[in-house]
Amino acid sequence: MKRSILIHPDPRLKKVCAEVPDLSDDLRVLADDMLETMYDAPGIGLAAPQIGVMDRLIVMDCAKPDNGEEPRPLVMFNPRVIASSDDLNVYEEGCLSIPDQYADVERPKVVDVAWLDVNGVLQTETFDGLWATCVQHEIDHLDGKLFIDYLKPLKRNMITRKMVKLKKERARDSV
Repeated sequence: MKRSILIHPDPRLKKVCAEVPDLSDDLRVLADDMLETMYDAPGIGLAAPQIGVMDRLIVMDCAKPDNGEEPRPLVMFNPRVIASSDDLNVYEEGCLSIPDQYADVERPKVVDVAWLDVNGVLQTETFDGLWATCVQHEIDHLDGKLFIDYLKPLKRNMITRKMVKLKKERARDSV
């Protein structure tokens, strides 16, 4: 089931999420819903707080079907970066909770991440390039941090004002 994506500013997007203590069928359904929502948006990553659920859960798929890559949906419960490279990368990031706004963000180029998969099995993987950027962006959401928090205050405030205006327009249109 497709879920509604929260738009910044929303206080839930700035909260730290709770660890998932135990995997349940409800959480697996939530993960499926998040993947459906992410693909429909369309996006390459989505964190549970973006749909108003305050659990440490992210989904992502950075495969590029246009380049002949097979989809590679990942579901990560309690993901955490366990190592990161000194080499940095700059990517122009966007966010489903901050539609149509993009900015360059510098992050470690390579990260090792540990998480529980849908079966509760501990997984670890090394991510590089766009995958590394995406997983760090989504884990930031679980810690109440948005990509615009990396920007200078003037640019961040400008984007926030645009989002406030967008939310007002959407509210007016839905009446």
